[in-house]
Amino acid sequence: PRNNIMAHRRGRVGVGRAGPKFTKKAEEIKAVTLTSAIETVEKLEVKLAEFAKKHRKEIQHDPAFRKKFLEMCAPLGVDPLSSEKGFWGKMLGIGEFYYELAVKVAEVCLASKSRNGGIISVSEVKHILTKRGTKFQFAHVAVDSQQKGCQYSEEDIITSIKKLSILGSGFRTIEVGTSVMIVSVPTELDHDHMEIMKIAQDSDSGSELGCVTVKDVCDDTKWNKERAKRALDLLLSKGMAWLDVYEGMESYWFPSVWKESSDSSKQEN
Repeated sequence: PRNNIMAHRRGRVGVGRAGPKFTKKAEEIKAVTLTSAIETVEKLEVKLAEFAKKHRKEIQHDPAFRKKFLEMCAPLGVDPLSSEKGFWGKMLGIGEFYYELAVKVAEVCLASKSRNGGIISVSEVKHILTKRGTKFQFAHVAVDSQQKGCQYSEEDIITSIKKLSILGSGFRTIEVGTSVMIVSVPTELDHDHMEIMKIAQDSDSGSELGCVTVKDVCDDTKWNKERAKRALDLLLSKGMAWLDVYEGMESYWFPSVWKESSDSSKQEN
């Protein structure tokens, strides 16, 4: 046993003496790895810049191509939207485009606020801008419906809202069922409010599309009447819902949902 203890002690001393060597070697490996990673990122940034120069027109004019390019930039920490004066801003100008788009989107949101309480679908905003024939620095919208599509997408609108939200404007996007909505008021919408608007999107809920009753909400969610009424009353007080009373029956209409479905039907026809 004594020999075992001595051997164990010797082993511990040996490791202690080798410790600084291992630490130094680990630091060297870490430094080499970090340097290699930085060089790799720098090379990728150069390749990205070359790609951007080569495909400048596609990035500017093709929404799908632009989306993929921004997805390529994200892992490298490159933000072509951050500055209009920097390298990316001068070469592509998409930062300026998103700024212009954000301003136009904000105008639509604020102009419709009295009707929808400050919540509007991205698809409705796009429909309004397209109908107006809104044009930008390099993304010209095809006003003629026979021309193939327009030069900015719903994804571009969502990106422009993110640019606004960074500035603390209060604008943000939320997902409600199958739709993305833009909220331009500070009202916090919780799960119950989102669930009710989701029910309003469902044509199988029992009421007309864009409309719900307390009974619809209770049947769909299994909530009690008080919970459903509380959530509906907040949406009503903020102007996000309208109350229609017919023969004693209270129906809650959501302009943002109803208008979106109406615009979609017109586009299909």
